[in-house]
Amino acid sequence: MEAQVWAMISAIAASKKASIRMVSSAFSTYTSYLVLNRDINSSLSRVASQGDVASNTAYYEENIGKVTTAEEFVNDYRLFSYAMKAYGLEEMTYAKAFMKKVLESDPNDDSSFANSLTDTRYADFAKAYNFSGDSAKAQTSAQTENLVTAYQDSFTQEETDIKSEVSYFQSKIGSVDHVNDIIGNDRLRTYVLESFGLDAKYTSKNYLSQVLTSDLNDPDSVANQASNDAWRKLAAAFNFSSDGTVAAGETAQSAEQTSDLRLDYIYNKSTYPSDLLLDANQSYWEKHVAEAGSASEITSDSRLLEYAKTAFGLRDTMMASSVASMMYSRTFAETIGNTELLDYFSFQTDGTVAAGGSAQTSEQATNLEAKYKTAFQATQADAVENAVSNFETRIADVKSIDDFFKSNADDDDANNDDVTEIWDVALRAFGIDPSEVKMTALRKILSSNLEDKDSYANQLGDERYVALVKAFNFDTKGDVDTPLLAQSENVTQDFTADYLSLKTRFLKGDERQKAGETATDEIEYFEKKMESISTVDELLSDSRLVNFLLESQEIDPKSVTKDELQQMFASDLDDPKSYVNQLDNKSFAKIVASFNFDTEGNLTSDTLGTVQQRGDVFQTVSNYYRQTLEEEQGDTNEGVRLALYFERKASSITSAYDILGDSALLNFFKTAYNLSTYFSSQELEKQAATVEKFVELDKLSDPDYVQKVIQRFTALYDSQNGATDSAALSILQGSSSSISPDTLLAVAQLSAR
Repeated sequence: MEAQVWAMISAIAASKKASIRMVSSAFSTYTSYLVLNRDINSSLSRVASQGDVASNTAYYEENIGKVTTAEEFVNDYRLFSYAMKAYGLEEMTYAKAFMKKVLESDPNDDSSFANSLTDTRYADFAKAYNFSGDSAKAQTSAQTENLVTAYQDSFTQEETDIKSEVSYFQSKIGSVDHVNDIIGNDRLRTYVLESFGLDAKYTSKNYLSQVLTSDLNDPDSVANQASNDAWRKLAAAFNFSSDGTVAAGETAQSAEQTSDLRLDYIYNKSTYPSDLLLDANQSYWEKHVAEAGSASEITSDSRLLEYAKTAFGLRDTMMASSVASMMYSRTFAETIGNTELLDYFSFQTDGTVAAGGSAQTSEQATNLEAKYKTAFQATQADAVENAVSNFETRIADVKSIDDFFKSNADDDDANNDDVTEIWDVALRAFGIDPSEVKMTALRKILSSNLEDKDSYANQLGDERYVALVKAFNFDTKGDVDTPLLAQSENVTQDFTADYLSLKTRFLKGDERQKAGETATDEIEYFEKKMESISTVDELLSDSRLVNFLLESQEIDPKSVTKDELQQMFASDLDDPKSYVNQLDNKSFAKIVASFNFDTEGNLTSDTLGTVQQRGDVFQTVSNYYRQTLEEEQGDTNEGVRLALYFERKASSITSAYDILGDSALLNFFKTAYNLSTYFSSQELEKQAATVEKFVELDKLSDPDYVQKVIQRFTALYDSQNGATDSAALSILQGSSSSISPDTLLAVAQLSAR
């Protein structure tokens, strides 16, 4: 290879002596730039291994996580100067007060101090740090949405579960011929107890057996001696003999008893006004009102009283006797100011049913059924909607567990006192009955650190409580914390800003507006998903997210496979020899570093910093290496430094003002197009017009175009600095005797051996 190169050069020299002068000058600006840029990884690795660079980098990486304020940062000279150099602001290291103001700017506020400065390096610097901190919040919007969805779904699941247990009981009761058939079957036993609102967990099997076999005609029987009348009703619902058997020709339950038990089970197991409960309540009303001999008999049954109050919109606190009087006494009804009930009942003036009559005519019953259904369904819709709305409103203001456990009655909203408490919404979403857990225990659960296997929640061994903790962001002190996300909020904002800029750059009018709207849709999707993604597999399985990430960094999604991306995310970013660190395009490493995943692809808090996340630390270190490389080249050839700088910044240039506002880019431009010192004395608009005349801004993301501009710059740079036979100038002019960039690079590499 070496012999072939030199043979080619000799042949060129023999044909034209002038070429010798060109070859001797080839090892100048353009060739030096090629040597460095064609193997930029090796060049940067060499810089990184230098003693002072390695020492300063180690100091930065070890100490940036300890900084919490901009004041601390600017007062640590070694730390601050490293950062300033990394972002090309080394000459401003002395201006601590000014830079403190930059650092405390909101990078997402277009009117903030950093964003108001013409030089975009300051805005880039502000974006690299997060002194305002990500927002601490009890829940992210995704956590709230997921919890609310689970809460809403729980009602459908409740109906499904109730129907399933009813069906199971009805399928088995016909074959029950001994009390032990119920006692020994967990599902049947639970169904029976819960039908009467009795505790299935703590009721002994022996006691239940004694109740079921009680003789209700014996006042001393177990059922009759129970303090809770529910036990007597339970015994009456079955037909067991004292020895636990079913008498010959009898069944454990009659069809009517089974039907009544079904209504009881639905009523006691329902926690919200479902369609299933609506039908059960209607059936219960029809049966018992038909049997009632007076208004007081109706209102003495709590379920019938509840039906009447719901149908007529009566206060929950209204006494049963008052409701009964409203059904038959016009004088009382007029005094109360509500005579509506009189039209739906047929009681005599003393409140009794006339001989041979009934409490309601068929027409009255039909009309009341419609009225009840309308009122019930209104309650049905309001019950869930109000609970959800209240939860979403309240949770946004929660700053601690104490706030979370503040009841609706104690908050500032006087209209939500009767709405479901927010902790009950949360518990229900995860299938936890509020009666299962005490408030003191729930506090310990929510403040548990799940990364500690000995934490209170982990020790319970119940995945429902682990899921509950994950749904909130409380720290171990009970205060709200910053949520652990796949990407931290400020990092996500950087990516979305890059994406929007790239999708709208150079566009104008309707075309720009349309592109902006499309980009906004993708941004909203990305931001929402970043709150719920918890593994690399979830991320990479969503092509829409992957495309967004790659396109935001100017990478064609078709140029990289899913397998390659998986290898990147499995790479150790601290190992310079890892897969992602060996790639020429450092944007891949930037993407990987921006996520809070470990090498196994799972969320980890180990990547979180204080004012800088892992991705920004990685970018800062990479910038420092590049700045050092460019500075070193500038010591021997300022043209090489400017060429490397332009090559690095080109794709981020979106307007002529980006060039005019950056002294290094402006120097590059003026040299590349041989502009006099008069250029900078012109009005800014004229300068911008000149830039746009010479530079095709929309092509600066095209590597080939960028190389052509660099060739032009290096040619003019060498010409202006005495190297009149510049190789780059020969290439630029298309000389037939010119040597290709690849050949120049080969010669330069050989000469270095």
